[in-house]
Amino acid sequence: MWQLIIGLVLLLGMHSVSIVAPNLRDRMAAKSEMGWKLVYGLLSLAGIVLIVRGYGEMRLSPTVLYASPDWFRYVTAVLLVPVFILFFAPYFPGWIKKKAKNPQLVAVKLWATAHLLVNGTLAGVLLFGCFLVWAVADRISLKRRPARAVPAAPESAFNDVILVLLGLGAYVLMVFWLHRAWLGVAPLGISM
Repeated sequence: MWQLIIGLVLLLGMHSVSIVAPNLRDRMAAKSEMGWKLVYGLLSLAGIVLIVRGYGEMRLSPTVLYASPDWFRYVTAVLLVPVFILFFAPYFPGWIKKKAKNPQLVAVKLWATAHLLVNGTLAGVLLFGCFLVWAVADRISLKRRPARAVPAAPESAFNDVILVLLGLGAYVLMVFWLHRAWLGVAPLGISM
């Protein structure tokens, strides 16, 4: 369990610097943009590795907090359809990005909520609950800090078509192949 917790602290902690200390992030980046990105990337990567190891270890002897009805997995599958579309939206600005305002945070909130519906183990609640709380906190903090520019394609209505095709393609790959290959779980009980 400690690996999962330390991993969450590292990953979400690095992603929270702009929430709790935006000036620190700006000062560090001003000194050395590449240095800041290297530290940020390495600590985030270490967090991901610890999360994967800790979550995997906790799955071996799960502590069940609640059990969801089987049909919740279909609700989850529907909730996850827009996740990839929204996650890629900042890089392909168009109508979708404008309407979602902070599409990646919306994607994380949907992803975490959907997974909390079907993961009632302590590990699942820790993992997805922490991501949900972080995404809500980050969204609230955006009201008092300026958003950073993200390298993106030029704004276009055609970007929405690209987003939907890319997002749905990534969703299909994840549901029918990657989720099972990477995580050992076939989300709908089927895999190709």
